[in-house]
Amino acid sequence: MAGGPSTPALAAAVSDAGGLGFLAAGYKAPEDLRADIAALRGLTAARFGVNLFVLTETPVEDAAIDRYAATLSREQKPGSALLGSPHFDDDALDAKLEIVLTERPPIVSFTFGCPSNELVEHLHDHQIAVWVTITEPEEARTASDAGADALIAQGVEAGGHRGSFEDLDGHGELSLLPLLRLTAHVTDLPLIASGGIADGAGVAAALAAGARAVQIGTGFMSCPEAATSQVHKNALASPAATALTRAFTGRRARGITNQFMRDYGAVAPPAYPHVHHLTAPLRAAARKAQDADRINLWAGEAHALATAHSAAELVRRWSQDAQAALANAQARSWPGG
Repeated sequence: MAGGPSTPALAAAVSDAGGLGFLAAGYKAPEDLRADIAALRGLTAARFGVNLFVLTETPVEDAAIDRYAATLSREQKPGSALLGSPHFDDDALDAKLEIVLTERPPIVSFTFGCPSNELVEHLHDHQIAVWVTITEPEEARTASDAGADALIAQGVEAGGHRGSFEDLDGHGELSLLPLLRLTAHVTDLPLIASGGIADGAGVAAALAAGARAVQIGTGFMSCPEAATSQVHKNALASPAATALTRAFTGRRARGITNQFMRDYGAVAPPAYPHVHHLTAPLRAAARKAQDADRINLWAGEAHALATAHSAAELVRRWSQDAQAALANAQARSWPGG
């Protein structure tokens, strides 16, 4: 939930209600992450986690990025926002690691890659548990070998960016159920299910499939504690379809289909975070103008289930409904049986 919706208030509300709130460190300046941790600790004494990006620079086709920039430039209207400068950065990982090693949140999760064995050991030395997002059984093996304590199994139903170690079309696109079952055959690590879960029955289904817990993102984005823009919240309430696209950032991500995705999804190159920086000014201007057709409306496939209730109420409701769903499933018999 990097880039806006994640707030200390949301994480605190989830943790206080018996869940495990997370702060999204992605796209934040290191000093803002430190301030968020302090604010969260000022709101609750409960446990929480911090999510970090693991980005490795890989070859990109500069000419393809230039062509995409030229295409976007031709579509710009007079007086509209300028394009940003496409470039690689690692989201200040070292500086953010220094902060978490000092602040010692109980858990740090990683997305887009697997931390090294040495880094995992270093975090363990500071009594910090390490969770790694995976989208394929082979990624689960890698994370297990690195010493991870748990795996976040992200099904293709999930909103936002694919957490795959490599951003390759067709890779890391398993649905949640087969991902959970295939991963359970290659590792004994606890699995946290993620993707398309936004109610108690969905929680129950993931637990029945072998998950130890579930991770919910889109389901919290309409909460009053989330900093989701109003135009984004309005889109979440609609029954609109979602799709994977590179149009906004150069990396596959699931969002509610809009005109920008239709116009540029087929021509956007695989180049992250280069394209993210390229389109950032356009998206900021569109968000300010409440233009739902020009911003990244990240959302999971079950986004229409998201509600505007408080995060605490949702955690309690989902827990109760999941327990009821599991009990009902156990008691249910075949018709006439």
